[in-house]
Amino acid sequence: MSTESTTLPAAPVAARPARTAARPARVRRRGERGPLATVLTHAVLVLASLIALVPVVWLAFLSLGPGKDDYLHPGRILDHLTLSNYSYVLEHTKFWDWLQSTLIVALGTTLLGVAFAATTGYAVSRMRFPGQRPLMWVLLLTQAFPIAVLIVPMYEIFSELGLIDSYFGVILLNCTTAIPYSAWLLKGYFDTIPFEIDEAGRIDGLSPFGTFWRLVLPLARPGLAVAAFYTFITAWAEVAFASTFLLDDEKYTFAVGLQTFVSEHDAQWNLMAATAVLIAVPVTIFFYLVQRHLVTGLTAGAAKG
Repeated sequence: MSTESTTLPAAPVAARPARTAARPARVRRRGERGPLATVLTHAVLVLASLIALVPVVWLAFLSLGPGKDDYLHPGRILDHLTLSNYSYVLEHTKFWDWLQSTLIVALGTTLLGVAFAATTGYAVSRMRFPGQRPLMWVLLLTQAFPIAVLIVPMYEIFSELGLIDSYFGVILLNCTTAIPYSAWLLKGYFDTIPFEIDEAGRIDGLSPFGTFWRLVLPLARPGLAVAAFYTFITAWAEVAFASTFLLDDEKYTFAVGLQTFVSEHDAQWNLMAATAVLIAVPVTIFFYLVQRHLVTGLTAGAAKG
C-alpha cells in the first residue's frame, strides 16, 4: 500500500469585497437642532432657571439671619444661621389667623370663580345667542381697567350692601378679575371637546345642564385645573382689595399681614422673609396636587388652533 498522501488542491482564495463606498453624511431633518445649538439651548435654559431661583434662594437665606438689617451685610448671616425668625412668626404674630383668612378667601374665590367661569365658557363655546361675541369682548375689556380705578366705586357699592370687612365681599371682588380670564381659558378648552358628545347626551335625554355636568365637565378636568390654579394664585397674593376692604387685623390675609412688619420708620426684614417663605409652602403643595393636569390643560387650546 502506498503511504503517499494525496495533496488536495488549494481552495481558491475568496476575493475580498470591494471597499464599501463612504457613508453619506446624515441629512439633518428640518427643525432638528445641531450639537452646537443644543448646547446653547441647554445653557440658556440653565441660566434662566438659575435667574428664576436666585430670588427664592436669596429670600430663604435672609430668613435665616437673626437681625433685621442683616440683608445689608449678608456675609454675617453665614456665621449666625438660625430658625428663630420662623419660631417668632409662628408663635408671636397672627400668622395662623392670616392663614385661615387667606385660605377662606383663596378657596372661596377658586370655587366660585371656576364655577362661573366654567358655565360662562361652556355657554359661549356651545350656544349661539344674541350678544355672544360682545359678551366675550366685554369680559376681555374688564381686564384692561386698573384695580385702583375700581376701588372707590366698588367701596361705595359694597358699603351700601354691608360687605365691607367680610370675606364674601373680598371673594366677590377677586372674582371680578379671575372670572373673565378663566372664562376665556375654559372657552378655548371646551372648543377642543367634540360636539358629538353633546348630541349624544341630548339623544339620551339629558338637559343642556345635565350634558354639561355629566359628560363635558369630566372631560374638561385639565382645563379646570389650570383655571383653578390661576384663580387660587390670584386670590392668594392679592393685596389691593384685601388691604382696602378688610379692616379687622384678625381677618387680614397674608399679603396684608406682611405690611404689619413695616412701620413708618422701621421694617423687620428678617421676619418678612421668614413669613414669605412660610406663605409659599401652601401654594407649593397646591401646585404639586394639580401639576399633573396643568401641562395638558395649557396645551389643549394650542392643539385645537
